[in-house]
Amino acid sequence: MGFVRIACLLVPDLPLQAEIRANPESQAAPLVITSGPGQRAEILATSRSAAAQGVRPGQTLPQARAVCPSIEVRSASPVLERTAREALLDVALSLSPRAELAPRASGLFASEAAVFVDANGIEALHGNSSGSAETSFASILHARTERAGMRGFLALAPSRATARLAARDLALSVLRSPSPRESDEKTRILPPGRELDFLAPLSVDLLDPDDRTAQALTRFGVHRIRDLLQLPRRDLAARLGPGLLSLVARARGEEREPPIPEPHTTALEEGQDLETSIAHLEALAFVLKGLISRLTERLELRGLGCTELQLTLMLDDGTRRSRRIRVASPCQEGRVLLRLLRLAVEREPPTAPIEGVLLRCEGVALQREQLDLFLPRGPSPSALDQTLAELESICGEGRVGAPQVADDPRPDAFDLKPFRREKSGARAHLPPTPHRAPPLRRQGPRLTVRALRPPLRAEVRIVQGRPVHLRSPVTRGTVLRAAGPWRTTGYWWAESTRFAIDHYDVQMSDGTLLRLCFDWVTRRWQIDGLYD
Repeated sequence: MGFVRIACLLVPDLPLQAEIRANPESQAAPLVITSGPGQRAEILATSRSAAAQGVRPGQTLPQARAVCPSIEVRSASPVLERTAREALLDVALSLSPRAELAPRASGLFASEAAVFVDANGIEALHGNSSGSAETSFASILHARTERAGMRGFLALAPSRATARLAARDLALSVLRSPSPRESDEKTRILPPGRELDFLAPLSVDLLDPDDRTAQALTRFGVHRIRDLLQLPRRDLAARLGPGLLSLVARARGEEREPPIPEPHTTALEEGQDLETSIAHLEALAFVLKGLISRLTERLELRGLGCTELQLTLMLDDGTRRSRRIRVASPCQEGRVLLRLLRLAVEREPPTAPIEGVLLRCEGVALQREQLDLFLPRGPSPSALDQTLAELESICGEGRVGAPQVADDPRPDAFDLKPFRREKSGARAHLPPTPHRAPPLRRQGPRLTVRALRPPLRAEVRIVQGRPVHLRSPVTRGTVLRAAGPWRTTGYWWAESTRFAIDHYDVQMSDGTLLRLCFDWVTRRWQIDGLYD
């Protein structure tokens, strides 16, 4: 049996990375993230330009302004941090079917986010030898993390705990350097069987012990993992409690870990808390554009499409307004989804200024087709889905689909259903019917009626109850023949929905064949359709 390989992708300054992910233009600015509004707020994370000017996490805002008066201040956003964590998981799932978010840390590492990735079997996809495969795997994972708007550190080891310790140590060594650079090492690969040699010189603080245990270890002079491993476990457990045994197991890389699960959730969410309330639709469209951009990026990473959007607006009067926007077919195109959102908001504008926006969608797998080896390659299955989604964004929600007969007595009533394409290679076969009679052949030409919507107004002259002359935008002249009338009525009990219509089939003197109707409710003549 081969060695188990787990990759840990760690973002040490999640509050900062989540803010930069939502506002990429602030990446080069001296930016600091605080624990809340007000002068007493503590700084949680700093950008590189702010750190270069002496701003450090743990300072208060007045202390930071004394060092760097030009800093930009943002309060930590739980919504941005949550969606950034989920985006980190999407990055991992784009390379491996098994990945999970690491439990939230505390104390010194409270602002970090980490995801564990099952890296077993990557040799078949990323190289021939184990070393080159893991290096290629790490490079692709870093590239997709940056594409998702974040930067992190990666470590590969035989267990989750060891990989997370290695990633933490790498992140601290880079972030604590006097002048961190883009070319600094971002990946650490631990050879199988040499984990203890790597873990021994590391600080005990990387194990993230609770305050009581950390103070006791400091009192005993235990500063390195090697010092902890040299002490007898039984005496440590007797003095500090049995909870220390899990810390020792983590330090040895022997902590029991279940296999990384395969997540099945496909719900994606993006949101943003606004610094100031907005009351104009153009400003809201700018916010929605950023949300859609991040959402479609995650959809592409997962190979999913969006068939329905749920938009929630948090208003400054304390209320929430939610609406669902259906997409005709699975779509990844940001401009199409943005157009649908704008149409929905313009149709029902918010009643108060907006303080926050939340966008959610349920991702579905894009349609794939097995190509025929003996036929030329046709259009991609997703091309039709993309076209349908764009048409609906232009025509409006619920106006694109395949027509079907409606359960309605009105003569022009119909419903729309989603297009269902037949899968490649699938052919419909009728069941065998040995006594089937041959179909009857119709003699003469076939007429097709082309309905006019909306119907065209017409002026009709009646003689003895029959139309004899007609004038309309499509034809005018004498009526040579008229068949009918055929009367259709319904909803006679309702004043607003009742109808009574007489239909005639008419041949005009210029050869035009048309369907003429008289509406008894509105007392109007109309041309309902033309025969081709």
